[in-house]
Amino acid sequence: MGELRIVGTAHVSQKSIDEVTAAIAEFEPDIIAVELDAPRYAALKQQENEVQEPKISDILQSGNMTQMLIQWVLAYVQRKIGMNVGIEPGAEMKEAIRLAEEKGVRVALIDRDIRITLSRFWSGMTLREKFRMIYALAISVTGVAGEQLDIDALTDQDMVTLALEEFRRFSPNGAKALIDERDAYLAQSLIPLLRGEERVLAVIGAGHLGGVTRYLSDPETLPSRQSLIAEIHRRPWGKIIGIAVLVLFLSLITAILFSGVGYEVLITAFAWWVVINGTLAALGTLLARGHPLSAAVAFSAAWLTSLNPLLAAGWFAAIVEAKIRKPAVSDFKAISKAESISEMGSIPLFRVVLVAALANVGSTLGTFLYFIFIFPLLGIDPTVLITEGFSNIWSTISGLF
Repeated sequence: MGELRIVGTAHVSQKSIDEVTAAIAEFEPDIIAVELDAPRYAALKQQENEVQEPKISDILQSGNMTQMLIQWVLAYVQRKIGMNVGIEPGAEMKEAIRLAEEKGVRVALIDRDIRITLSRFWSGMTLREKFRMIYALAISVTGVAGEQLDIDALTDQDMVTLALEEFRRFSPNGAKALIDERDAYLAQSLIPLLRGEERVLAVIGAGHLGGVTRYLSDPETLPSRQSLIAEIHRRPWGKIIGIAVLVLFLSLITAILFSGVGYEVLITAFAWWVVINGTLAALGTLLARGHPLSAAVAFSAAWLTSLNPLLAAGWFAAIVEAKIRKPAVSDFKAISKAESISEMGSIPLFRVVLVAALANVGSTLGTFLYFIFIFPLLGIDPTVLITEGFSNIWSTISGLF
């Protein structure tokens, strides 16, 4: 049985770099296991030719642009904290790899693929958790530069425990994907390394230290590897809400049609649907600093996409924006190195994804506002319209039979 030593680190801490260096010198490991997967290892080593970035066309067709935007902002927040303290995120991992190569020690990558983690993180969260996460990220992006953080305290176990408990209250499903599942995955990856007689030094985030240790002390409690990498299938709330909106809109139009208030009211109700949805989708596009032509497309598409749960106005706006901005694969690297949100916003690919996200937000907001304000805009008592409309519908159906 091999010997294991674990170093719990903060990813933007000089103290953690020093602890990793000291542990390697003292322990003289045969294997250094780092909390990285292959894509992040290649990125950390700046081996751009080994980093398989997705094609721009695949991003536009995937419909997962909001998830990608969240990933970029999360990375930016960590990078911003690192810039504030003068430490590159992941510097302790980079130092561990450098020393391993210098000493001829094997490096083991023990973390789950970041794409799987982020997919399970976003898919596993409830709608409420997603809104809270987006709000928290917005606050972090605008306020993190002014915060005074004791980075070295982030490896103290009492501080780590408090931080994890707060995250679990904030987003229990997010904590499960980012912390608990990865605790299990890291432990599973370490177990095969310990079957020989070699000394293994594991360099992992301090937040994983407790969970990994518990799993290693009782491997029978480990979940299966397949359960940690499988795609999460939740109820398709987006489609369900989309269908509900379609049914509600058609019911409203039908009630107006049969209520006897006249075709002018029907045409006006439909016109307001086009105007409210389209205007807010276009405003979202312009807020993302999208091209006026992209905003025009968002305006034109929003009324229809709001009635189709399989489509989104932001997708159409993003396609037009991509034609105009012409994003390149090199934009991924530029986004990962951007030092400010304004700098990120000037990168074509980021602009395209932001256009998609904010156009969709605008269209969704327009849909809800329509149903809230349509009756005051029409100057009609909803109780009378609905009562008379559906009464006439029932009379018409009864007359047919």
